[in-house]
Amino acid sequence: MNHPLYEYSLCIALSLMIFFGVYFLLARTPDKAIFANYLRSRRIMGCALLLLAANYAVHFFFELRFHHVNAAILMNLSTYFLCYWLFSSALTTLLDRFYITRRRLLFHLAAWVFFTLFSGIILLALPDGAAQKIGLTAMAVWLVCYGLWLARRLIRAYRRAVRLFDDSRSDDIAAYIRWLSIFTYWAVIFGVGCGLLTFLPDRYIFVWILSSIPFYLYLYCSYLNYLLFYEQVEQALEEEMPSEEEAAGMIDSDDMPEHEARPMQSDIAARLSDWIADNGYLNPGLTIRELSEILHTNRTYLSGHIKSAYNLSFRYWITDLRLEYAKRYMLGHPGQNIARIAEAAGFVSPSHFTRIFKAREGVSPTNWRKAQSGNTSVP
Repeated sequence: MNHPLYEYSLCIALSLMIFFGVYFLLARTPDKAIFANYLRSRRIMGCALLLLAANYAVHFFFELRFHHVNAAILMNLSTYFLCYWLFSSALTTLLDRFYITRRRLLFHLAAWVFFTLFSGIILLALPDGAAQKIGLTAMAVWLVCYGLWLARRLIRAYRRAVRLFDDSRSDDIAAYIRWLSIFTYWAVIFGVGCGLLTFLPDRYIFVWILSSIPFYLYLYCSYLNYLLFYEQVEQALEEEMPSEEEAAGMIDSDDMPEHEARPMQSDIAARLSDWIADNGYLNPGLTIRELSEILHTNRTYLSGHIKSAYNLSFRYWITDLRLEYAKRYMLGHPGQNIARIAEAAGFVSPSHFTRIFKAREGVSPTNWRKAQSGNTSVP
């Protein structure tokens, strides 16, 4: 039986999978120790893509789908299960270098073996009928639940990293890892969809193949772009990851040096007010560690004080201070351009300043200044 759309789509997808997989495995990264974790993540992803390519190759060269549909479904389910683990591991390790352990690896490999074994019994040993359909439904539920469980772990790691950045950095470091969140939700939708598309009638199966192409193109481009920002993200993770005592909230002012314990017990608010009055928040790239050193206090206590006093994370608090400064600067310098205002207020770029300003005020800085000029001219 001839299926040209199926064959063409498989040929395109297979070529891309092989290229992406080989690139992720062999492409060079900057010769710095800090990129070791990125390289490990990319190689794991490369293995996942080549595994998918092997799956596509069997379908393309042997037309397994049309000669033994149950064997094709078994191969797809087994491949997806293992790839779920590889995909989630590759992405989670970008945020947690200690995620992959020997125990965790053995657990997931054992789960994959059992899943494949049970799927094989259902598809190849049971006769067609109600029992097989019930068994396939159970395996599909197992596969979906497994994927959701892995996705939940990845999202938790992502949110933990975002909180860490927001509580420690004035710059929006979390913007560099936002693609991980987008890809995870897309992967959940795509993964569930693939499970369903596997059971499509033969004449529609090309939809299953074509739907994977934009998904993996986005992954490939995201990894390439992330290489530009990875060093900055990894440095932030290394520098700002709290110690076990800090993370557990076990730091006691009695255990701290006197020069740190004193402001915690008395004048931290006054010191902060003086620092704000001196416009210390305008320094680009400011971190809570630097501010805690300026104020001679502990960064964990300082972060807690900012949250309780202002009900904001460190980054949002600094951003609000910079926005208020930018407003005053615009009113005091009506002829100054937006790029200079953004630089003076400590923002990383004019576009970033404009985006943040519009999100907070509902209008662009230019329109806000025009509105304010109009208001002041009214008697």
